[in-house]
Amino acid sequence: MSTQPIGIFDSGVGGTSIWKEIHAMLPNESTIYLADSRYAPYGNKTKQEIIDLSIKNTKLLLNKGAKLIVVACNTATTNAIKVLRSTFDVPFIGIEPAIKPAALNTKTKTVGILATKGTLASELFNQTSDLFARGIKVLEQDGDGIVPLIEHGKLDSKEMHQLLNTYLKPMIEADIDYLVLGCTHYPYLIPQLLKILPKHVKIIDSGEAVAKQTKAILEKNNLLNSLPTNPKLEFYSNSNPEVMNQLIGDKFNATYLDF
Repeated sequence: MSTQPIGIFDSGVGGTSIWKEIHAMLPNESTIYLADSRYAPYGNKTKQEIIDLSIKNTKLLLNKGAKLIVVACNTATTNAIKVLRSTFDVPFIGIEPAIKPAALNTKTKTVGILATKGTLASELFNQTSDLFARGIKVLEQDGDGIVPLIEHGKLDSKEMHQLLNTYLKPMIEADIDYLVLGCTHYPYLIPQLLKILPKHVKIIDSGEAVAKQTKAILEKNNLLNSLPTNPKLEFYSNSNPEVMNQLIGDKFNATYLDF
């Protein structure tokens, strides 16, 4: 058993959607969340830049005592998690777009994926897509511009509505019945997506699956905190923490940290 915290990082505030699922499933666990918003989005950076940023974040979380690290970023997972696992001696949980359940359950044989350029171009994503989406038409859409709008507190803005309508129109016309969200920022868009998409289209994100995997890996490594303690929940941003505070709610408080 271990009362050390779970470390979580993302290119910004989006990974708090993953944190919420983990905290709901593992309420006894202390957590440290890093929003690397100064360098967001990761999706338009080179593979080496993404690896370097991921190593920087991992070192900070380990210095703060993290027992396990959740890479709450699709782009960082698909580009850097192999390096992280070979470099550091702690368990890592990664995040991939949930292509598999969409491909297995689609009736129209057409699914959409909204993700960052870095995720869509990655070797890991393409291997997963090739493995599970044979015979399925996958419409890939780079969500260029979405992450910066969320990072600047423009989640429900006119610009966001215009972007989403532009990105989803070809998918709707192609008769998708599943939309896979391939970025941890995107679950915060679900209320808007539901207004745009036809009623029969199901939206899939990876949050619950990541929380289940986190619990399983903690149990496997005897790291689960079974004590009914008051967990310490820390949130740090290297940009304006107010955007994160709006997303995580009044009960929690994000603070600025230079990293």
